[in-house]
Amino acid sequence: MVQKPEDAGPTPARRPRGRPRSFDAAATLAQATLAFWRQGYAATSMDDLGAATGLNRPSLYGAFGDKHALYLQALRLYTEQSNAAMAAALQGRPLREGLLRVYDLALQLYYPPDEAARGCLLIGTAATEAPRDEAIRRQLGDSLRSFTAAFETRLKQAVDAGELPAGTDVATRAELASAVLHSMALRARAGDAREALAALARAGVEMVLSPLGTGAR
Repeated sequence: MVQKPEDAGPTPARRPRGRPRSFDAAATLAQATLAFWRQGYAATSMDDLGAATGLNRPSLYGAFGDKHALYLQALRLYTEQSNAAMAAALQGRPLREGLLRVYDLALQLYYPPDEAARGCLLIGTAATEAPRDEAIRRQLGDSLRSFTAAFETRLKQAVDAGELPAGTDVATRAELASAVLHSMALRARAGDAREALAALARAGVEMVLSPLGTGAR
């Protein structure tokens, strides 16, 4: 959902076919994640994953399991990187600046250079599989809730520091901040202009920081 710029850089160079002696599981998982992100889970075959990673089927199965297991690992990697980036963006700066930073990083991720807008891996691919796949549904829910929790943690800190009034309903505002993020992800994949989503992000920040809606939870 949100990642540091270096995490959203160009695709690593393609490896030769077959499992190389210096097999890098982390780099291979990142390459597989990009393949799922671009094509979706159902449309990505093991042959596609082999082409993306430079590994043959036996090597992929041996390292990651079947396609389903590899996809779940890709979702977890994406979530871990997003949570780390969100934490870094939200901490050490004023609340307004931190929220805007989160949304700016998201837009950098959703609109890669020299490539069609791809939105969020979770919203763009996992949401379509979740109704019929319990493991994917569970991972999707855990991931989205973790993003909301990151917002809520920072909002609680803002109340303690006097950036927001005492009694602010931080739980609801955290859900609102997440809803803006998810809307941006979906609309980016649907073809909305980046500038329009940047404006949405700014408006969302103003709603989150609005003096209305107290009543702590």
